[in-house]
Amino acid sequence: MSHYDVIIIGAGTAGLNARRAAKANGATKVVLIDGGPLGTTCARVGCMPSKLLISAANANYGVKKARVFGIETQDPVVNDQAVLERVRFERDRFVGFVMEGIDNVPQEELIREYAEFIDDHTVQLSGGRQLTADKFVLAVGSRPRHMPLLDGAEDLVLSSDHIFEIKSIPKKVAVFGPGVIGLELGQALSRLGADVRLFGRSGSIGGIQDPEIREYATKTFAEEFYTDTKATIHSVRKENGQAVIEYDHKEQGKIEESFDFILTASGRVSNTDRLKLENTSVQVNERGTPIYNNRTMQCGESHFFIAGDANDDIPLLHEASDEGKIAGKNAGTYPKVDPGHRRTHLGIVFSEPEIASIGQGYKSFKDLVIGRVSFEGQGRSRVMAKNKGLMHLYAEKGDRRLRGAQIFGPSAEHLGHLISWVVQQELTVDQILELPFYHPVVEEGLRTALQDLQKNLDEA
Repeated sequence: MSHYDVIIIGAGTAGLNARRAAKANGATKVVLIDGGPLGTTCARVGCMPSKLLISAANANYGVKKARVFGIETQDPVVNDQAVLERVRFERDRFVGFVMEGIDNVPQEELIREYAEFIDDHTVQLSGGRQLTADKFVLAVGSRPRHMPLLDGAEDLVLSSDHIFEIKSIPKKVAVFGPGVIGLELGQALSRLGADVRLFGRSGSIGGIQDPEIREYATKTFAEEFYTDTKATIHSVRKENGQAVIEYDHKEQGKIEESFDFILTASGRVSNTDRLKLENTSVQVNERGTPIYNNRTMQCGESHFFIAGDANDDIPLLHEASDEGKIAGKNAGTYPKVDPGHRRTHLGIVFSEPEIASIGQGYKSFKDLVIGRVSFEGQGRSRVMAKNKGLMHLYAEKGDRRLRGAQIFGPSAEHLGHLISWVVQQELTVDQILELPFYHPVVEEGLRTALQDLQKNLDEA
């Protein structure tokens, strides 16, 4: 039976970073175990192929919108095959870059099998062998959440893990889940010619916490394609090769509609439920995910560490990268465990308008003070005919530091980065307003919101 200093289960972004950190911090015998497809979730089925599809969709939409500027155009023709071939070609190219890094892992340090725990220090591989280790890093990633409601049309249901393999853009598609994935892909399919229905249950959309911005965003998307974030779905079945959904339409009442397929995007679940953690001392929460410290990535006081999507917290590549480094470093130095550097939260949805969430969320404040701006009258936004959206900046009463923001509007991906940088630097509103703002740029909207926040703090 082979013994290791550290066994890392999962060879994605978090696992690869954990391996490097563990080896750099005292672990001499380290092995990666992964029986699934290699290449990281982001490159294979996540952020990169989705942005390729979104870019094609926005190019098509941009041609149609050129008429706003007095540019007369014919309606563009979407070549489904060419669009999807480019998505897959570039996707495979990105996966290839990731695979180059995996190929550099020595053969004896990568085991292409699945693993289950027998006890706190022993795993059994799917091939039958058993391995032992002093410490473990759980970096097994996640998978799309199963929706039993859709079982009646199961072979017409696609998740984000499969959507990029379609051969043509569907005429009509239902999207279940108005979170990041559902919103991005739903809008992209709509802009490529599909008739889209976007369904949710809780009222949320794009992960927006701020109720005023959430309401504004919901109305904006509903102007482009049918959106119901509090939908009542009565049944889903397959009939004549299509998915038939019976639901309460917002205007028409109870109706049935047929769809070419259903895209399910109701979140993801951690793959830790496949590790038989019940055979270990690892404590789990009500969702079955290991309880851990998000500064050290340690599970309780144990020799187990967790990183990436496996912890069911913030499923973002840059977070998985940081978490892998922290988990691997602490696995290497255990029982000495130190808090790692965590960056200011930054989440972006590449819809149009874009959504960005930065720093402390709306619900986390005790005495919230808000600075507001609307993009409807913002100069550069009107010039570009992208004058839709709101931005709220957050501070705590009695404290002049900018602590967070929620954006729904143009250039939110760039504004979000600027705001996250000054939040992490713990700058006050007054200090930020001393920084340069050019004219005419969308960032002038940030200055307007900062001035409003400054005034409201003075009056609070």
